[in-house]
Amino acid sequence: MTTSQETDFRLSAEELARFERDGFIGPIKIFEPEEMTELWKTTRRQLPDRSLAIYPDDALSSGTNISNYDRHLDVDLLSEHIMNRRIVDRVASILGPDVLCWRTEFFPKYPGDEGTDWHQAATFANASKKPQIMWPTEESEIPFGGTITVWTAFTDSTKENGCLQLMPGTHREMNYDESKAMDYDPDAINSREKEGVKRGFFGYDYRQLQKDPNWKPDESQAFPLVMKRGECVIFWSTLMHASLPHTGSKKDYRMGFAARYVPTKVKIYPDTDQVAEYGGGITLDNYGAVLVSGEDTYGINTLATHSRRGYAFTPRRW
Repeated sequence: MTTSQETDFRLSAEELARFERDGFIGPIKIFEPEEMTELWKTTRRQLPDRSLAIYPDDALSSGTNISNYDRHLDVDLLSEHIMNRRIVDRVASILGPDVLCWRTEFFPKYPGDEGTDWHQAATFANASKKPQIMWPTEESEIPFGGTITVWTAFTDSTKENGCLQLMPGTHREMNYDESKAMDYDPDAINSREKEGVKRGFFGYDYRQLQKDPNWKPDESQAFPLVMKRGECVIFWSTLMHASLPHTGSKKDYRMGFAARYVPTKVKIYPDTDQVAEYGGGITLDNYGAVLVSGEDTYGINTLATHSRRGYAFTPRRW
């Protein structure tokens, strides 16, 4: 899909009002399905080359692959993806003109995989036990923070292969306390059912963070978000969200790619030089957030102006 320099993809006033009400907007087409198929084929061929990846191979863990965080810093197509104006313009219309991309992650789901627990994330201390983002509380419209997540379907995302589930309008009240601790147990993966559905949180049980241990998510408010490959959904990380288990065919799999954005005033990885979660660990020696829009007048975060392959991150100017 072509984009001219003048094209403006910012949300309309009506779309913004809907986003503020529901906590999400989408699906939104970023790529044509055939284009997405080719982009993903190329990216898959490039991912095994970790010569310039910023995290080492030994960060691999049994629960999830945190060594593949932030591959936008060494894979050009992912670098281009986080800078895509169809995404950045819309995110900037929510967060304001000065925006950082601070994290990307792959979310694969293979036949037989469990669904993801219902959860909300404000500081992302949920698994690492240390806040990964911190808003200036005196300026935050939402006192507990959060990030804008853009979850793009790199393959078709269906009810059978484990699409996302969302609960509209649940983004302004936290049901979980991320200062609590969860116990990591890789043997629990694919072994638990919750309300009759096979669910987990990559080796954790997100229910351990509930403010009220007896509370249960009201799943009557939820809906499955089916998306074609090349479509994305934009949502607050504080929105109640989960995913269905993969009950589809052995030839089908789901691949999602999440890019996370915050305003430049948010401190990323405060007082932290390493992240340990999901049974693995990474150091932040080579880490840098990417300015995707506007200017950084705060100077409180380490920025990457180029990828490790030399791709120049040129922010959107307004």
